[in-house]
Amino acid sequence: MNRKNLIAPGILILLLVASIAWGYEQLNVKQNYEVALDNHYQMLFHDVKTHVENVQVGLSKALVATTKDKNIMLFSQIMNDANSAQDKLGQMPVSHNDIASTEKFLTQAADYSYYLIQRHLNGEDITPEQRKQLTDLQKDASAFNGELSILHENMANPDYVYGVAYINEMKKGEKANLEENAFHTSLIDFESNVSKGPELLYDGPFADQMLKGKPKGLSGENVSVDKAANIALDFFGKGKVEDIESFEQGEGTDELRIPTNTFHAYMDNGKKDLASYIAVSKKGGKVIWMTNPRPLGKKKLSNDEAQKAALKFLEEKGFKNMEPNYSLNYDGYTLFNMASKEGNVTIYPDLVKIKVALDTGEIIGMDASLYYLAHHKREIPAPKISIDDARKVLKNKFKLSSERLTIIPKGKEEILAYEFKGKYGDGEFIIYINAQDGKEEQILQIIKSENGTLTF
Repeated sequence: MNRKNLIAPGILILLLVASIAWGYEQLNVKQNYEVALDNHYQMLFHDVKTHVENVQVGLSKALVATTKDKNIMLFSQIMNDANSAQDKLGQMPVSHNDIASTEKFLTQAADYSYYLIQRHLNGEDITPEQRKQLTDLQKDASAFNGELSILHENMANPDYVYGVAYINEMKKGEKANLEENAFHTSLIDFESNVSKGPELLYDGPFADQMLKGKPKGLSGENVSVDKAANIALDFFGKGKVEDIESFEQGEGTDELRIPTNTFHAYMDNGKKDLASYIAVSKKGGKVIWMTNPRPLGKKKLSNDEAQKAALKFLEEKGFKNMEPNYSLNYDGYTLFNMASKEGNVTIYPDLVKIKVALDTGEIIGMDASLYYLAHHKREIPAPKISIDDARKVLKNKFKLSSERLTIIPKGKEEILAYEFKGKYGDGEFIIYINAQDGKEEQILQIIKSENGTLTF
């Protein structure tokens, strides 16, 4: 009996020690995870800051450049940096609705640069009105840099609220405590200023007069917040989500081109502090975008495997007959641009962007906004000229590698065009020939690097 009396307390003590050790280990795992996520956000912030600085410098140089060749080079760099800044910003712990004007600024900086490149390639100079619009973009870039510089100084404060801490406080409803030093607040400051800027008017898909149009791919009645939450749960898989919460979207959200209900989704993966973000359109109840800003592990998948994962995901989510067009590799993931296909016609306006994590093949981001803005039932006309006749427009020494029929955007219109890929000299190009009148509509140069393929 004495031995039993001694053994029982001993077992209890061992269990208590084991429980304390396990709890301490779990605390360390949680803290290490939060540190890793904060480091990930800080790296993204520095990348955004660098790209926006490059945009400002490029716009300043373009305003004083005197040759078309120099401007083409500068506008190409601006386009790259603006696109990269937007991509990295989209991975930060803020909602898309809260930074809609900021994202619009970056999109227009890239698209307007592309528009001016095309004008230069056609032998046209920059007009005084276009120079004024470049000046407006440069001022916005300068203001954005100012906010990012202030934010960079604030981050040196040991009490700075960032990353996981911000998400945790938002979940507790303690947003008021974070107003002075959250990353979110600095972006909102810039957001309120950039939204007051003048309209950017030009013949491009992201010009203000184009962005005011209603989405063609959304129909039906408006959905309630509860129904939108269920749509979001179905999108992730109800068994994978532990909790889902609607979050504040800021003022004027119903004035956006695609008004949405937005949510934090907390996954049932043992990491309750990490939220995914998802937006469901108020009209029609379609998932417009989703992002999962989790830290990424060591690369295990090839690009081909990641592409298969992206196509499978799109098929499961109801995007039928999609095909990859180009991809870019980033730290730990690949971004694919997928266009829809109808019969033998590739439809470029119906575009979905997919991010695939290269450690597990998980889809960590989707943006279907362009798809729903453009998608509609099309009456695709028959070409009036044959592909053989269109091919005759190409230069004699153009070494053709592929050809197909496509629909491409041109301002407010869509054009049926033959797409010819091939080499001329040392360069690779894509040439679009109008399938109705044989006119050369567009020439893109293909730039390949270790990170993927871009077109200019």
